[in-house]
Amino acid sequence: MKVHKLAGIDIGSNSVRLLVSNVIVDKKITLFKKSSLTRLPIRLGADSFEKGKIGSKNVKRLITGMQAYARIMEVHGVEHYRACATSALREARNGEEVVAKVLRETGVQIELINGKEEARMIFNSDMIVNLQDQEDSFLYIDVGGGSTELTLFYKHDIIASRSFKIGTIRLLKGMVKKEHWDEMKKWIKEKTQGMEDILMVGSGGNINRTFKMSDKKEGHPLSINYLENTYNMLSKFTPEERMVKFDLNPDRADVITHALRIYTSAMNWAQSERMLVPKKGLADGIVRYLYRSHHQ
Repeated sequence: MKVHKLAGIDIGSNSVRLLVSNVIVDKKITLFKKSSLTRLPIRLGADSFEKGKIGSKNVKRLITGMQAYARIMEVHGVEHYRACATSALREARNGEEVVAKVLRETGVQIELINGKEEARMIFNSDMIVNLQDQEDSFLYIDVGGGSTELTLFYKHDIIASRSFKIGTIRLLKGMVKKEHWDEMKKWIKEKTQGMEDILMVGSGGNINRTFKMSDKKEGHPLSINYLENTYNMLSKFTPEERMVKFDLNPDRADVITHALRIYTSAMNWAQSERMLVPKKGLADGIVRYLYRSHHQ
């Protein structure tokens, strides 16, 4: 038996996550076990989408976070890591400059990846393989702070993939126009036309938290009715009230309704009645990518 320590860092628009995993290899069996998961509420998207660049305060917070993550990986004895940044850092005018500064001061190398690369990393997970054996078609949706990534699978193949600039931070800041919604609606309707009982597969911190609130067992899908009712219920409260009533962190309480609006809109346009929430994200995909690249 061999045990490998691998880590994935997901630098998103709303938060920055570090996942350290034990990859246990025993003959033909490979198990991915979470060893540590750390989340920092560094809202890079608030700077990038409003001002076009990452402000000095958040640059300092990101550097401090990466210094901490470097030490955590050192303590765990991580063999390989990969740090990937999505829309907020990618779209910032000073994104490359911030990446260079983080490398100089922390030794952590950050890669700026596009939506398709992000989706490809997530599709590396076993979750996608298992779904392909069970479902004729499904629409994968990942809602982040800056963008929504959609990928349509049919008969084991990716037949369409698209990134839309509709995200929770953009909605919070009033930066999403009607034409953005119309564009996504048209794409979903065209790509799913003729498909019956299509399964939605949801990814992102907000849908994971919504799934936890449902008290459902893992592997059981959420219904469109449940998601719409949850959206309507949460919308009655202020972010401060949601923090108290539903035990939400501040940086979750003010965006969760925006996320649910995106998920439910997409489901209605695809005429989907159910959403599976496998609770796998970019950091999980990174770990699997690293294992295949270095150890498999």
